[in-house]
Amino acid sequence: MDEKSGFGEVTAEDFETGAIVEWTHWDEELQTWISHYGIIIKIENQIRGNRVVSVSKVVPINGAQVEREFFTLTLKLVNKL
Repeated sequence: MDEKSGFGEVTAEDFETGAIVEWTHWDEELQTWISHYGIIIKIENQIRGNRVVSVSKVVPINGAQVEREFFTLTLKLVNKL
């Protein structure tokens, strides 16, 4: 069987546990993108929609300290340890 890299796995090679990352979301009221920052606690490949994808688990720096999952491709590296 031919093994292919998971979707986003090449990008995930630049990340590591403890790295600070940024993600954004659209604020409908302000009509602008809002940046959020967090620390990667785990990076793993998961099967989503019959495809292997890279998923990062992140704890936000500000706000609720609740673990969140993101496709690794949606994160921007801010600071690497």
